[in-house]
Amino acid sequence: MFSAPARMLKAFLDGLHPDLSRTFLPWIIKHPRYLKAAIPLAHSFREATKRRDQLRSEKLRIPPVLILSVTSSCNLRCVGCYAAATGTVSQESQREPHKENHQLDLDKWRSVLNEARQLGVFGFIIAGGEPFLYQGILELCMEFKDRFFLIVTNGTTMNESHFKLLRRVSNVAMIISLEGDASATDSRRGPGVYKRIMSSFKRLWAIGVLTGFSATVTRENFEYWADTESLHRLWKKGLRIGVFIEYIPSNNGNDGTRQSLSPCSDEGLMLNQEERARFRYHVIQYRENNPMVVIHSPNDEKYYGGCVSAGQGFAHVTPSGDVTACPVSNLATHSLRNSSLREALASPLFIEIRKNGHLLEDHDLPCALLSHEDEVMALARSVGAYRTDTREPV
Repeated sequence: MFSAPARMLKAFLDGLHPDLSRTFLPWIIKHPRYLKAAIPLAHSFREATKRRDQLRSEKLRIPPVLILSVTSSCNLRCVGCYAAATGTVSQESQREPHKENHQLDLDKWRSVLNEARQLGVFGFIIAGGEPFLYQGILELCMEFKDRFFLIVTNGTTMNESHFKLLRRVSNVAMIISLEGDASATDSRRGPGVYKRIMSSFKRLWAIGVLTGFSATVTRENFEYWADTESLHRLWKKGLRIGVFIEYIPSNNGNDGTRQSLSPCSDEGLMLNQEERARFRYHVIQYRENNPMVVIHSPNDEKYYGGCVSAGQGFAHVTPSGDVTACPVSNLATHSLRNSSLREALASPLFIEIRKNGHLLEDHDLPCALLSHEDEVMALARSVGAYRTDTREPV
């Protein structure tokens, strides 16, 4: 028999999606600090939804989720890094990982979170760069107990002070990037990275932190991830969430330094149409028979009418405060250094992208905006957008 709080939580999760209870309810019941926080978070979720609906009636589209790339610093130089390709991770910070490169300070991020909360944003994906290189990021998440945070990390920079704080968190889940087995991961991310990731998974499981993985699916590893045994092994290690993102071609050097993000570059790793269909089949089959929550981008977005960027479902803020449609876009009209979040989310760029709905449909590429690169660039010029990596007009 479930307790009264557990029954309330089950009803809430079932209302979102029936499969969520199967995965998360048993886990939450075993971890009292998450159970204690779950009901207030569910209440905040409902209130945030009401607030967004209210603002939508006022012709303002507020996404339920913001992706915050809090730092341009990273200790790894992953081959094909899209954050490097768009300038989110700078060449300078690649050489000097701990150097701050005109990024927003902690007080400014606190201000962003406060305004986002008032507008009805409920979830925040904390990314980078490597977010654990940004001092105070966990403490900041813990300040906003009525909001949920997903921290996307490479899993190699967490120290004892981080693990000590993570023992207390109840509104944070961790997603660690993983390419596959040791060979695949170390080939893309660097020697010894896989071993450090596995150590982090073990530590997080031991202290009861909700944890998952994120994998970039390429022609080199999609057979590995299509094998259900690969996911079973991670389930046994305590992982409850799997995020698959199909590879987006980027013109990066092997050292991870930025050149450009383009549909014409480095397409050798990108799944072809037959492989995409096969991988999608395996994802659906796995979901039907297994409890791990699996997210598959871009295919899952089709259930929402296409790509959910540009405020449709999420928006992205760069380390320096530029508000872009998504992390793989380097086009913006507003910076939070001199604009409010409300003004930025009412960006003419976002409005025009949503108005031209076909721009949110992917075709031959696993990214809708890159599938329509010429149209998006023309639209960006028409609204006076600038490139976030160069600060120059489009």
